[in-house]
Amino acid sequence: MKIFDEYKEKLPLKIVEEVREHTKGLTSDKIKKIFEKVYDEYVSSLVDAGESVGLIAAESLGERSTQMTLNTFHFAGVSEMSVTLGLPRIIEVLDGRKTLSTPTMEIYLKSPYNKGKDIQKIAAAIKETVLDDIVDEYSINIVDLTIEIKLNKEKMKELSLIPSVVSKAVSKKSKKYSVKLDGDVLVLKLKNKEENLNEVYKIKGAIKKIHISGIKGINQILPVRRKDEFIIITAGSNLKEVLKMDEVDATRTVTNDIYEIHALLGIEAARQAIIDEVNKVLESQGLDVDLRHVLLIADTMCTIGDIKGITRYGVVSEKASVLARASFETPLRHIINAALIGEKDELNSVIENVMLNQSIPVGTGLPGLITKFK
Repeated sequence: MKIFDEYKEKLPLKIVEEVREHTKGLTSDKIKKIFEKVYDEYVSSLVDAGESVGLIAAESLGERSTQMTLNTFHFAGVSEMSVTLGLPRIIEVLDGRKTLSTPTMEIYLKSPYNKGKDIQKIAAAIKETVLDDIVDEYSINIVDLTIEIKLNKEKMKELSLIPSVVSKAVSKKSKKYSVKLDGDVLVLKLKNKEENLNEVYKIKGAIKKIHISGIKGINQILPVRRKDEFIIITAGSNLKEVLKMDEVDATRTVTNDIYEIHALLGIEAARQAIIDEVNKVLESQGLDVDLRHVLLIADTMCTIGDIKGITRYGVVSEKASVLARASFETPLRHIINAALIGEKDELNSVIENVMLNQSIPVGTGLPGLITKFK
């Protein structure tokens, strides 16, 4: 239809496609009227030139953040599994922190597993199992300088493990000792005969954390029902390995670690993750912030193709203006560094003009007036 092509130039493609979807079977006159209405709405919702959008976004999110709680939210029935929400989580996201206080994942499953089939089995395969989880007791033979490890048969059966697999995993970890399997007992013997008892105790401490099965970094799992399907919530995150599993729905599985998403799926996915994480916190607190403010903040954080937090080391360090950088924190350092390389400030933005008591380039202060002098 000619009308769709005409409005492709005037409206975003997504809006044109939505109109196309909702106007099937209508006459071209009616579609034209709908497009006119949509276009009027679109134009009226655009931001005016010179609008100080950054200030409004900061104010909108900042004002709401003061009403947030400072607590963390616990999942029902599992006191150890808590997820950071409220103000601490907003700060974590907007500061662009690489180490999270509570990394978690929501793992969605393909059919029929999302209806509950083998869900405990899948959950057990995801959870990281270290040697300490499947051992009944450790004993040291002082005469022979050996460590005897008695394996727990029941726990191994739950995790579908056999002693030979455990033995192989332990022997891979170090060349200092040899591993012999005797029924359900592992015997570790030092290869170097000159080693002393201290070394044996060190090894006993180190072997407890040897990775046996499951996915590294995921130390707790909780299958829960959400609407009409089961999903697995985890404490700990390892998106790359989880997505390799055949039972996992890779299109919907998410982690709250934005840097992990960036490394695996790129900056666009990381930007979307920032938007989703901020919105999740706002919704859980019952706060209402216009999506466009959150979009602007996410764009600012990702604009150079990397994630930059809204801190003096992140977004602020990228500013072209010396005075704007100096106004945030550590002013002397910025001014001295700029002076050493002869940096020039063009006074193009708001902060530096406020500092110099000049009209700021927003609203009516944006256009400059040029006249000819006789």
